[in-house]
Amino acid sequence: MKDAMENAKEELKRIDHLIYVTLKYTRTVDVFLSVIDRMINSYEFTIDALVKLLVSEHKLAEEPDIPLAKAQAVLEHYDSKKVKENIDKYLLLRKLKRANYEKSNEFRRHVTMTAIVEGKVIQVNIDNITEDFHALKEFIDFVEKKISA
Repeated sequence: MKDAMENAKEELKRIDHLIYVTLKYTRTVDVFLSVIDRMINSYEFTIDALVKLLVSEHKLAEEPDIPLAKAQAVLEHYDSKKVKENIDKYLLLRKLKRANYEKSNEFRRHVTMTAIVEGKVIQVNIDNITEDFHALKEFIDFVEKKISA
């Protein structure tokens, strides 16, 4: 559990650098894709920690192998709004990563990545990716408190 949380925090450091340093100088959609990849990794490590907690509390017989099955197990056992919102965000990021996207305003402040996921138009820009980063940070803190309790 603690290893998974440490890995999630390491990914957070990388995301922080990508958002606050790399995006400042390289305003491209490629940076957004890199941030999305790192966020997915961080969510996966955090979900792993929650699944391991469930197994140690004997609420799950064994740890699922597939990331989506782990996310589903966490959703079933934790009835928290914060957990649900973050698992939904994780699933959306996974779909966004594989979606076809368009780039606009590259190399400018309002660089935007636009993709269609499940019939919805999703726009990723500097402001909303930063919000997602802060939400992920809060989720990791929440999970860390849950594990240490």
